[in-house]
Amino acid sequence: MTRVWKWNRPVTVREVLEDLRQERSIAYTTVMTVLDNLHQKGWVRREAEGRAYRYEAVSTRAAYAAALMNEAWSQSDNQAAALVAFFGMMSEEQRLALRDAVRIVQGPESSEPAPASAPDTARTNPGSAPESRGR
Repeated sequence: MTRVWKWNRPVTVREVLEDLRQERSIAYTTVMTVLDNLHQKGWVRREAEGRAYRYEAVSTRAAYAAALMNEAWSQSDNQAAALVAFFGMMSEEQRLALRDAVRIVQGPESSEPAPASAPDTARTNPGSAPESRGR
């Protein structure tokens, strides 16, 4: 998958083979089998081009990494503790990237400070109790 993600475009077995051969000796049929297995597992889609196929990743490397993190996190019986432990393992650079990602997900509206007090619900709904602020 690393080679398919690297190009970020449909690739042939021959292209992957030539790239891999810069590092080690490998057979054409081995690369073809791996790409076929990835296709059967749903990791890549392929399109016929003459007698060969062009393979393209179904999702990005970032989406794959996110799915792995989500799967691991969801397996925890204490998700808050798992997050604290995970954040504790991060470098400062990773924490900054996390802050940036949270800002992106929350959008520009949430970057403004929250109001100091909750709206007065007693005027609009006389039967409602004020919210607890000690959360």
